[in-house]
Amino acid sequence: MPKPKRYRCIVCGRYFPEGQGIVIRRAGIELAFHSKTCLAKFFKLFIERIDESEFKRVSRELIKEFEEALKTKQAIKRI
Repeated sequence: MPKPKRYRCIVCGRYFPEGQGIVIRRAGIELAFHSKTCLAKFFKLFIERIDESEFKRVSRELIKEFEEALKTKQAIKRI
């Protein structure tokens, strides 16, 4: 049986096997987080450093998507 792939958390440095933790791959970059706490710590700093105009644009898009999803979910519950 092959050994499962292991990742190293970019925040705390802990190693964890594939299937645990959180691994995000985007634009040729792999971000590995041991726990949701490590992920939150990373993204808090990420948000503070990203260009403000880009942050506003993406935030508004996501807020709109989540609001629409909530409306859909509430409409289904009422039926």
